[in-house]
Amino acid sequence: MSELTSAEKPLYDVAILGSGFAGSMLGCILARNGAKVLMVDAKAHPKFAIGESTIPNMLVSLRTMAERYQVPELLALSTYTGCQRIISPWHGVKNHFGFLNHQEGKQQDPMQLTMFNFPKLLHETAHMYRQDTDAYLFHAAIKYGCVARLNFTIADVDFEDSHVTVSSTRGEQFRARYVVDSSGYRSPLAQKFNLRDDPCRFKHHSRAIWNHMLTVPSTDAVFKRAKADTPPVPWYEGTVHHLFERGWFWIIAFDNHKSSRNPLCSVGLTMDERRYPQREGASAEDEFWEHAARFPDIARQFEGAQPMREWVRTDRLQYSSKQTVGDRWVLLAHAAAFLDPLFSRGLSNTCEAVNVLAWRILRAVKDDDFSADRFADVEKRQQALFDGNDKLVNAAYISFEDYDLWTAVFRIWAWGSNAGTFRAHEAFRRWRADGDDRHLIELENTENPGLHWSDHVGYGELFNDMVRQCDDFEAGRINAREAADALYDHLNRAPFVPRHFGWTDRKLRFINPTPPKLARTMLWAATKAPPDVRRIMLGFVREAAKEFVLGRKIF
Repeated sequence: MSELTSAEKPLYDVAILGSGFAGSMLGCILARNGAKVLMVDAKAHPKFAIGESTIPNMLVSLRTMAERYQVPELLALSTYTGCQRIISPWHGVKNHFGFLNHQEGKQQDPMQLTMFNFPKLLHETAHMYRQDTDAYLFHAAIKYGCVARLNFTIADVDFEDSHVTVSSTRGEQFRARYVVDSSGYRSPLAQKFNLRDDPCRFKHHSRAIWNHMLTVPSTDAVFKRAKADTPPVPWYEGTVHHLFERGWFWIIAFDNHKSSRNPLCSVGLTMDERRYPQREGASAEDEFWEHAARFPDIARQFEGAQPMREWVRTDRLQYSSKQTVGDRWVLLAHAAAFLDPLFSRGLSNTCEAVNVLAWRILRAVKDDDFSADRFADVEKRQQALFDGNDKLVNAAYISFEDYDLWTAVFRIWAWGSNAGTFRAHEAFRRWRADGDDRHLIELENTENPGLHWSDHVGYGELFNDMVRQCDDFEAGRINAREAADALYDHLNRAPFVPRHFGWTDRKLRFINPTPPKLARTMLWAATKAPPDVRRIMLGFVREAAKEFVLGRKIF
């Protein structure tokens, strides 16, 4: 049988390069809604990946996409219970963000602790075991009709007027009308079009070392403290961050819930490579243990832990792209840029990018118009998410030097993330009530699209003040106390920051929304909060109460 000519080969609507979290999720959505989709990947599932920690804003995005695009598989990813029962029992629970500050050569000071405990009624976040979640999404995409070619190493992506040809090193060729590059750092399109900023435009600098490990001691066993110094939720039940000057270690446990059957724990070290350059001749493992040994209690956190695979070490993690969309192509998520795993925004930003991209691709397929102009708002949104995260993480790394300044940065980040979750859920709730996409599109074109609470001017000013104060401290124009004083003054003056919750209490180490605190905060919201804050907070709580009565959680 003779080989098909180019004109006889199938023409796909979309070719997706990469079948990881972003590519497979987008493949599910597009194929479920009638597009002919090809996915190619240089590897095969299961694939080792990090980026395991989820956040509430991400859960809203998943719930929104599940209903907006009629892909119920995304609901499983939006709850810890769903991950455990539907995907696999190999995930961990995430009940909080927890931080412990350390100084070299000293015992950890119990007065330098910070935690934000999620209200269980509202959130059920998880530590995703990525090889299982990514394979689950990939198989769902195949179920909906995606055609997949794994172990497919791309030789070229050739653009013509009416289509794109994707070729492998083995001589295979496939044609599509549009290409989504979700392949990550080694993006073929970034290389082809010379899209990387050189140097990277981001202010933040860090490099990383990581692994999965067995027998990692529970953080609670390592830090047995007096009751007053013990958080309201066990450390090990959330994402643990050991902070030090210009760096941090992470502990992301998969073995922290009675329903988990996974004995592993994700561990890693991220630090400013300008302050801590690679030691010549040292292996990744040597470096990890050397840096852990600088801090007595961090060393105890990893005592007896056993690495389960080869260590991964990077040079500078950050990379950026001058452009993320063009005629018949887009760079999605980590193919476009990467910042740092601090604050767990990687997966959340990926979900936001997929949501704003998917409906535009479906319309482009229908209209047969894949020009860059149609995707200009995707460019704006993605680049803003990268730049906003750069400002946030850079300010945080600067603040690690002083605990008081860090607590101010922590509060500004945490309340903005919380409020952004309320606002995103309000848009989802309104869309679900009347089916009008305007409610969702309003979140795409906002005052500060790089922030989770993107449409609030006052919060945008508070965030920018945080960045400015940290920059001034780094430059030596002010000291840490002056920067912290200025930020706490701003927090206390801001009418949109709730009282009674703990956001303005400078000495409060553990922000724990107990029922009495929630009740007082909601009374404040009902009687004293600005109208926009009252609307999103009370609307969210009413929805939570309704779902609770029905025996369900919001997500």
